[in-house]
Amino acid sequence: MARGKLRIYLGAAPGVGKTYAMLSEAHRRVERGTDCVVAYVEHHHRPRTEVMLHGLEQVPRKELEYRGTTFGEMDIDAVLARRPQVALVDELPHTNIPGSRNAKRWQDVEELLAAGIDVVSTVNIQHLESLGDIVESITGIRQQETVPDEVVRRADQIELVDMSPQALRRRMAHGNIYQPDKVDAALSNYFRPGNLTALRELALLWVADRVDEYLTEYRSEHRVSKIWGSRERIVVGLTGGPEGRTLIRRAARLAEKGAGGEVMAVYIARSDGLTSASPKELAVQRTLVEDLGGTFHHVVGDDIPTALLDFARGVNATQIVLGVSRRKTWQYVFGPGVGATVARDSGPDLDVHLITHGEAGKGRGLPVARSARLGRLRVVWGWLTGVAGPALLTLLLTGVAPEVGLANDMLLYLALTVAAALLGGLYPALASAVVGSLLLNWFFTPPVHTLTIADPKNIVAIAIFVGVAVSVASVVDLAARRTHQAARLRAESEILSFLAGSVLRGETSLEALLERVRETFGMESVALLERESDVTPWTCAGRVGTGRTLERPEDADVDMPVGDRMALALSGRVLPAEDRRVLAAFAAQAAVVLDRQRLQHEADQAKELAEGNRIRTALLAAVSHDLRTPLAGIKAAVTSLRSDDVAWSEEDRAELLEGIEEGADRLDHLVGNLLDMSRLQTGTVTPLIREIDLDEVVPMALGGVPEDSVELDIPETLPMVVVDPGLLERAVANLVENAVKYSPARAPVLVAASAMADRVEVRVVDRGPGVPDEGKDRIFEPFQRYGDAPRGAGVGLGLAVARGFAEAMGGTLNAEDTPGGGLTMVLGLPAAAGKGTTAVPAYAHERVSPPRAADVRSGPTC
Repeated sequence: MARGKLRIYLGAAPGVGKTYAMLSEAHRRVERGTDCVVAYVEHHHRPRTEVMLHGLEQVPRKELEYRGTTFGEMDIDAVLARRPQVALVDELPHTNIPGSRNAKRWQDVEELLAAGIDVVSTVNIQHLESLGDIVESITGIRQQETVPDEVVRRADQIELVDMSPQALRRRMAHGNIYQPDKVDAALSNYFRPGNLTALRELALLWVADRVDEYLTEYRSEHRVSKIWGSRERIVVGLTGGPEGRTLIRRAARLAEKGAGGEVMAVYIARSDGLTSASPKELAVQRTLVEDLGGTFHHVVGDDIPTALLDFARGVNATQIVLGVSRRKTWQYVFGPGVGATVARDSGPDLDVHLITHGEAGKGRGLPVARSARLGRLRVVWGWLTGVAGPALLTLLLTGVAPEVGLANDMLLYLALTVAAALLGGLYPALASAVVGSLLLNWFFTPPVHTLTIADPKNIVAIAIFVGVAVSVASVVDLAARRTHQAARLRAESEILSFLAGSVLRGETSLEALLERVRETFGMESVALLERESDVTPWTCAGRVGTGRTLERPEDADVDMPVGDRMALALSGRVLPAEDRRVLAAFAAQAAVVLDRQRLQHEADQAKELAEGNRIRTALLAAVSHDLRTPLAGIKAAVTSLRSDDVAWSEEDRAELLEGIEEGADRLDHLVGNLLDMSRLQTGTVTPLIREIDLDEVVPMALGGVPEDSVELDIPETLPMVVVDPGLLERAVANLVENAVKYSPARAPVLVAASAMADRVEVRVVDRGPGVPDEGKDRIFEPFQRYGDAPRGAGVGLGLAVARGFAEAMGGTLNAEDTPGGGLTMVLGLPAAAGKGTTAVPAYAHERVSPPRAADVRSGPTC
């Protein structure tokens, strides 16, 4: 009997639509005539999912009693007896009720597959066993129901059901996933945008790895040897030498430039066991590549280039990283080397990078001057070929093959002239042409051993030989010169393009630009000098490098003036004249960057002055209105009490005294906020951080509001927080007073706390008019009262002071929309080390019981 096929819908979080997609697939199969039944599907009272069950045959569930409660589980015997072609089994990681035949639902599915029944199932990424620790570090919740990765990997088809975090949160807020009484708690904890984004990335990467396995299997089955660059795979060829660490780090940086890049380091040993590699160095490199997220491979092969290319093509690599050979120059007579051979045989679909090593600190530099572009050794070989080569050829022709003919003799001498031009340039080639023509005349042109030429035809032949030799030498030298010029122009254009781009983006600092100058020209140090006038001393505006300190442009090896009062000074070596054009562009850009930095500094100072002026203006307005109002009330009440014309009753006196007290309290609150903002503006707030329980601080912050206006929910199981108790109390008090001010009379403000990973959050939830997204940051600015509410009794400093205190303690304060209307202030505080929560909230996975009222409290549902 053939084994059934397993199809899995994989999602990043509850509510993305896995069950809906599974039921849609079932309807399509039924329409095609497939015998498909619902073995077990949990719709969680979601209307759209429940509708999708209509028209599908459902196998009755098996009723099991556990601890006085009856549960419905999949009846595997009934499904086996029904024996459909396809069975739908929801929630693969589910743990069966004790008394079931199998402990896990995935074990039930294995029985159905073994019986030849195809199964379509669902699973969330957080329920995979190997990702348990990662999910806990992201969400702060340890998943209890898991499924082994291998069970999912063995699936014949895996389909990712994806949804953006924003869309999923909207679906949650609309009540399409959980019941309204659980929406607030879910959105503020497990269904945060950051949590959903991280889980989504886990799902995408896991599925990508599974797709890669499918691709590898397909290529192996169909014997596909051509590289398919579906993702960047970088193979690093190691020799066991110390340069391997540099190659591994460079490959890791290349892999980071592309999403999903993979690094594979490979060491190829000969089959005879002979090797010059250091086992200790290979162990260090293995550890390094594994720490960087790559893998290490040991391959045996006598032909290293062939073995390396076979390995790269076998793993479908797209790039190979090799180090420049460590061999001496004379050792190249034994072959071109591994790097050159691999580059030659790699083909168009495999890029090869040759990485230099051991050259740190010398800089990139522009192409060298023309006089040195061929290298001293190459020029020496050119002169030897042009001068000694014709002499050796003459000995060979006169002693071994004297009868080859004058035409063939000329072609051989011409070949030496071309070789001299290729090696040493124009002058060795000209010398070769002269020496060759003299030797041809003396030894091979009748009469021999004289410079006389008897036959006019030979005169023409010698002249043609000299002309062709000189022409070929000139063309070869011109081509080398043009190649050098093109390389210089290309390098210059890249540098000038960089400078132009940095000017447009305004992103290069002066130090970074000077460092680029130092690297480009291979200098020891670079400094930008300036002075106020022609008689004042030079001052250093910026400097990089380790060379000597430059106090004047005259002390530098190279100086490039920028106007009359600024110069770029370089020390290290003298630059050729052709490099000064690019250096002038660098100097001009350095002056622009310096001016931009100074203008930016002046703009920042002006902004600070403008902000201070705005605050002073607002403070004057506050003093003139908000502070004078309670003072006027106090003054009027005191004047009335002191008046001898009126006989006040005890009730009237008590009322006037109460008014004085209220005015004084209001004035004290306003002055306190002004002083707090002044301390924050001047940076004199010094928190006294210590560990404390929230339930010791938060209730004390509610003393300034009516008792029935706030609902408090601070669980006793919360970890301690590391804060300044006084600053925390002031921050919470300001948040609660602001929420009570804007919340409707019959909708109490909710002050709740919860723990997520290494943070503890205090959420102040009101059901007021709320704030649009564009105003959520503006309400935290000083002297801002959103909408200028008529009930506002403050100067608009409460939220600004609260955020300032939160940030001074290492916390955060942000505003979010309250589902159903209103505003939620989220105060994030650092939790004490080693005391994170391990509780699993009700919304951590899909099949759960509703939370108790004591666990989750919320305001009115939407």
